[in-house]
Amino acid sequence: MQRRTLIAGTALLPLAFSAAAQDAFPSRPIQMIVPFPPGGVADITGRPTAHVMGKLLRQSVVVQNRPGAGGSVGAAQAARSTPDGYTILMALSSISVLPVADRLQGRTPAYELNQFAPIALISADPTVLVVREDGPYKMLKDFVDAAKARPGTINYGSSGVYGTLHVAMEIFAGAAGIKLFHIPYQGGGPAVAALLGGQIDALASGPSAAIGQIKAGKMRALAVWGDKRLASLPDVPSMKELGYDATFYIWSGLFAPTGTPQPVMTILRDAARRTAEDPEFKEAMAKVETPIAYLDAPQFKTFLDRDSERLRVAVERIGKVQEN
Repeated sequence: MQRRTLIAGTALLPLAFSAAAQDAFPSRPIQMIVPFPPGGVADITGRPTAHVMGKLLRQSVVVQNRPGAGGSVGAAQAARSTPDGYTILMALSSISVLPVADRLQGRTPAYELNQFAPIALISADPTVLVVREDGPYKMLKDFVDAAKARPGTINYGSSGVYGTLHVAMEIFAGAAGIKLFHIPYQGGGPAVAALLGGQIDALASGPSAAIGQIKAGKMRALAVWGDKRLASLPDVPSMKELGYDATFYIWSGLFAPTGTPQPVMTILRDAARRTAEDPEFKEAMAKVETPIAYLDAPQFKTFLDRDSERLRVAVERIGKVQEN
């Protein structure tokens, strides 16, 4: 009887160790994959999020930029990672676009949306149409008139084919009845640099990535894709205000690989909530003039399902595109 009791107790040891290990999460640094280069919206949001989450969790949250294919490379890496909470993803709204676009282009998707479990929505902002301050376009009408006069010759940059910035610009082009020439880059940061360097004529950008250049007099904002004007750019009209049915919000959200244990997800969700409430985080986001739009996992999932369907319709309306 004593021997049986000892064996039964020994058999429970792995479960005890497993529970203890889970309770100790996180016991080592967490990797936050940002699937774009430094300087874009995901990076600008991801770094203060990682800093404050690390402070709250008492473990470093280390940002790893993994750009490529409009965000597919980094997202696929996150999807394939061990679902233990030590790899999380700071994604943009394009996370739901890219698998649809891959199928449209006849490719096997690099990942599927159901490979990710939502942690929290962090921010949401409408994109802004920007041009160089010293360029010929003073108002959106100037840009549209030029594009109609020279179809397919005015170019614009984006964070990649079917990436967030590409889809936004094509939604506008469709609403305005114009044809533009698309030049994809490896992320929003390089696209901003290309606009400033004169390699492209225009760009759809997240406000946080462009507003510093706008205030410095290097870029001019022609319109925003929101339902109304941005508080940070009160003189810039919305597309709807100017008569174009073009709305597009660029959001940033945290995800973990599907299968991450629920106790770990609870810790990550709590850390994200506390981050959104943290004064240091609020100050950091205010500096880049990006409004916090926190939603916990269940509400974020509802938001994501609705947004994914809207973007699927938009991408399928755009159709198959020639990748330059």
